[in-house]
Amino acid sequence: MTAVHVESALNASPEECGLLLAGLTEDQWFERKSAKIHARDLADYLIGLGNADGGILVVGLRAGKVEGTDNAPDNRNEQMQANIDFCEPPVRARQRLIDCVNDRGAADHLLVIEVEPTDVVHANKRDEVFLRVGDENRRLTFRQRQELLYDKGQASYEARVLEDVTIEALDQALATSYQQAVSAPELARLLHVRGLAVGQNLTIAGVLLFGQYPQVSLPEAYVRVLRYRGRERGAGARQQLLDDIRVEGPIPVQLLEAQARIRDLQPVRHALQVDTGRFGPVPLVPEDAWLEGLVNAVVHRSYSVAGDHIRVEIFDDRIEIWSPGRFLGLVDLSDPSNVTRFARNPRIARVCADLRFGQELGEGIRRMFEEMRTAGLGDPVYRQASSGVQLSLLGEPVDRALDARLSERGRAIMTMLRQGGRLSTGEIAEALGGSRPTVQRELRTLQASGAIEWVGKSARDPRAYWQLT
Repeated sequence: MTAVHVESALNASPEECGLLLAGLTEDQWFERKSAKIHARDLADYLIGLGNADGGILVVGLRAGKVEGTDNAPDNRNEQMQANIDFCEPPVRARQRLIDCVNDRGAADHLLVIEVEPTDVVHANKRDEVFLRVGDENRRLTFRQRQELLYDKGQASYEARVLEDVTIEALDQALATSYQQAVSAPELARLLHVRGLAVGQNLTIAGVLLFGQYPQVSLPEAYVRVLRYRGRERGAGARQQLLDDIRVEGPIPVQLLEAQARIRDLQPVRHALQVDTGRFGPVPLVPEDAWLEGLVNAVVHRSYSVAGDHIRVEIFDDRIEIWSPGRFLGLVDLSDPSNVTRFARNPRIARVCADLRFGQELGEGIRRMFEEMRTAGLGDPVYRQASSGVQLSLLGEPVDRALDARLSERGRAIMTMLRQGGRLSTGEIAEALGGSRPTVQRELRTLQASGAIEWVGKSARDPRAYWQLT
């Protein structure tokens, strides 16, 4: 993850820093531009970073070479004011010059602009809105802009200062390990730059990430891992719960412990083993898939939702992960593998990326799809409720050749039946938002292909249902 190396490059010697920065891969938090870029165009990239998760933009690098900025001091001065002169409202940013040696061997300077994530939506003088997505700067449509405006109001919770929690409440060993991971010279400055502390007090993000006892201030900030016998939860005397483990502590500790617990509790299935090329026991769901789901839940959940927590429920045939808080509006659930990234908790997301926990949100979801498909399993299934999002990872193999022949609606029906087991025609029509005759035609086509079957005593049986064959 590039973000791990940016701080180290910025603190390198003048002879090395420019070359190191020129060689890094651009990502969600790092961008570089030529010294010749006009301040008006530079502002669009500052807007994209500010509307997303913040980050660092370095001016004076081009095509892997160190240009420097001293040759055009007037243009550099305009670039240093771009966040004010060409952004509405101004993007919060800090500018500084760092020593470097340019590609001609002469002493020079690079312009470093550190952009903070904010809880407002920024636009340029042409009223265009941009959003940083991976290593791209995307111009948003009117609808996306409206959704971003709404979601920004939800994304400021982690930045709140906890007046009764000071820096002394830090887990010093954990915070120091983070400082070393990003090669930052001073821990205090790193905490302030990352939005984890203000003055002598920690923000909510700082407490969640590096507090000794985060659950004292935020009691619902934990992960619960549950293992059930069979395929259903059961209730009362039929309760199927075998294990119920509560995982607490700061987020890095939670992720490592929850990962170990899930690995131990998930069942195995009989399938082709990649390492041996023979059939044998393999984990129900690939670890890379459920781990991405876990990290996304912990990093992007709504910590402002009281009375709810993250749940990882393990059944004989699937793993389900529940995360409080709805998907932010820029996520299209009709195609979650093509998500437009926007973090509810950009400060937490940045630190977890620094510590190499999972992929970025969009990349992580795409990776889940790839891992499940490589294992011959069904695609991850997202279901959004009024108070949160549920991810289901099914451990049942699917016929990819059949899926490729199906229509989009047919694949949606197959996905629902894989997750729900038994569904009536009415339930399927309601979930798809289509008319009953249209859904019935699709069901008959699937039935003719042998993929599903109808179970009922008569054509008017109210208890009749569809299921996979």
